[in-house]
Amino acid sequence: MSTQEMKSKPNVARSAVWVVIVGIIFIAANLRAPLTSVGPLVGLIRDDVHISNTLAGMITTLPLLAFALFSPIVPKLGRRFGVEGIILISIILLTFGVILRSFSGIGTLYIGTAVLGLAISVSNVLLPSLIKREFPRQIGLMTGVYSISMNLLGAIASGISVPIAVGLGVGWRGALGIWAILSLVSVLFWLPQMKRRNRETATIQNQSADSSVNIWRSALAWQVTLFMGLQSTFFYVLITWLPEILKQQGISSDQAGWFLSVMQLAVLPFTFIVPIIAGRMSSQRLLVTITAILLLMGTLGLLYGSANFIVWWIIMLGIGGGFAFSLSMMFFGLRTENAQQAAELSGMAQSVGYLLAAIGPTLFGYLHDATDSWTVPLLLLVCASILLFVFGLGAARNRSIGSKATIPPSNTPPNAK
Repeated sequence: MSTQEMKSKPNVARSAVWVVIVGIIFIAANLRAPLTSVGPLVGLIRDDVHISNTLAGMITTLPLLAFALFSPIVPKLGRRFGVEGIILISIILLTFGVILRSFSGIGTLYIGTAVLGLAISVSNVLLPSLIKREFPRQIGLMTGVYSISMNLLGAIASGISVPIAVGLGVGWRGALGIWAILSLVSVLFWLPQMKRRNRETATIQNQSADSSVNIWRSALAWQVTLFMGLQSTFFYVLITWLPEILKQQGISSDQAGWFLSVMQLAVLPFTFIVPIIAGRMSSQRLLVTITAILLLMGTLGLLYGSANFIVWWIIMLGIGGGFAFSLSMMFFGLRTENAQQAAELSGMAQSVGYLLAAIGPTLFGYLHDATDSWTVPLLLLVCASILLFVFGLGAARNRSIGSKATIPPSNTPPNAK
């Protein structure tokens, strides 16, 4: 980031810019790894605690339900107590949830999973708002930094889960519990943000007073929300069940875990590039179209394609997922006029969206149990890719919530013609 860009931040002293960036990177790193580490271990967990595929799917569904229930409350907490302070508390709670989930017993497995879901929902909602507030002219760039940090650690977690559990002999509990170390380190890197807490709380309260838009009555907000929900459904279904789908095709557990990592590694360059491109476009409809085509082709490849090309179907799903996630994060900033609106839209989209997404993993497990096949579940993903295209076209319109006027891309100076 150039010196000129640093000087352009009205809300961040130049000397503190990199402190904020590093803090965002470490917080984002915690938002996927505790969840993506579960997928490759589902078989081990299921066999160890003697649960069905439907109940195994609930391990992924519980955090999504926590996101759905808690997300609408998060913007109010951030406005009342300060964004920085609420994020700090959430990361401490995340550490507790990760540790609790690793204890012996079905009860602690599900309670710990619910707790870490509540903790992650806070940063899910508030980080896009924080980026819009602190980096109003670099929303695309900072969304890319945030996204790639999240997805890189998520990919690593998927790939190393089975080797840690089996290779190191610590079992699935040790492989899941190791992520408490990352969250503890992140607490240390977030502490410097607390010095700025009072000033930024006042800023958010002033923005709230200026914003009278009811986003729950906005058609545009609902389109963003449904796009968010459908892309989340895709991601969490694949994170939970892709290893099991691949194992039914004769691929070993270790290989299936690494294939899941390949999918997430394919996401990485696009979660950085797509937000930057999207921020420079007046409409993101072309990107939405590419997203839907990639997800549709990847899913059909898993269904009907040759096993010799399985890695290509997985890469397509990864790239499509990278496009979809990046666009959903960008819409929170591009379709709103200030940080508080961004927080409210993020809260709405992640509440309704994750409620929709929560159905996916459990429904997938249930349909597989009922049909003893992955064909019907995968056909549902084909339908989801078509719906994602429809709602994405609406969400990509060059408008902001509460305004019929078009708005400039995030990287365009306000006085540019």
